[in-house]
Amino acid sequence: MVSIAILLFLIMDPFGNLVVLNSLLAEIPVARRRLVILREAFIATVILLLAAFFGGYFLDLLGLQEHSLRLAGGIVLFLIALGMLFPSRRMIEEPATEAPLIVPIAMPLIAGPSAISMVILFSENHANSIVAAAILLAAGVSALLLVSSSVIFSFLGRRGATALERLMGMLLIMLSVQMILDGINAYLDSRVG
Repeated sequence: MVSIAILLFLIMDPFGNLVVLNSLLAEIPVARRRLVILREAFIATVILLLAAFFGGYFLDLLGLQEHSLRLAGGIVLFLIALGMLFPSRRMIEEPATEAPLIVPIAMPLIAGPSAISMVILFSENHANSIVAAAILLAAGVSALLLVSSSVIFSFLGRRGATALERLMGMLLIMLSVQMILDGINAYLDSRVG
């Protein structure tokens, strides 16, 4: 369960989201900002739990197989990680004057396509209770970091936060390549078998 939680935590990427959150919520007072982040983290956790419990049924309904999910999740994670390493374009250009609801903080920043696809894959191979516990652990730690984002951001400074984001991007690129390779292996095994 701990290894699943660590992987989900890396994919949720709270360190990379520090910069985006602080620029997105810059116009909102710090006390209200914390409440917004907690609300969005709760919504993201519910999304991931729904994916864990019902994602497999949804895939069956669409006729998708596990290897296609691994490949798609790996490609999306790779693109997100590339954006972290080479931030030529920011996802959000201007700060919000009102607190956003669900988009873009809960989804796709916290519960993005890669996190959702990983949760579905984990629920295919592990008991739902283990996956749910891992989601709650990863989301809880991620929410704590995001709620403390203004303190962490001021401590690290812009350069420190950017360096941490790039380090997380490099780790995510390695994870995405492994997901793609696993998807290719699963596809080849399904064709041979």
